[in-house]
Amino acid sequence: MSYVTAHVLDASAGIPASGIDISLLTGQGETIATATTNDDGRVPDLGPEVLDAGDYRIEFGTGAYFAGRGVTTFYPRVVVDFTAVAGQAHYHVPLLLR
Repeated sequence: MSYVTAHVLDASAGIPASGIDISLLTGQGETIATATTNDDGRVPDLGPEVLDAGDYRIEFGTGAYFAGRGVTTFYPRVVVDFTAVAGQAHYHVPLLLR
C-alpha cells in the first residue's frame, strides 16, 4: 500500500469525482508523485511506500474537473499541507467538493 492515498467526492452532484489530477509534493514544492482519481474518486497509490518525516503538500486539480462538467468554480485548485511523522504507517486524504 502507498504511504498516501486520497478520495474525492463531489457532494454537489452526489458522485465520486473521477478524473481529478493530484500531485504529492515536498514542503519545498518538488513533485514526488502524480496520479488521477479513478472511477470511484480514489487514488489508492500516491507516492512511495514511506515518506521521510517532514512537511508535504497534496494539490487537487479541481478547476479542470469542474470545467469538464461545465461548472464554474471558485476553487481552481485545492491544496492540503500536512506533516508526516516518523513511524506513521499511512495517510489518507479525503476531499469533499461542494
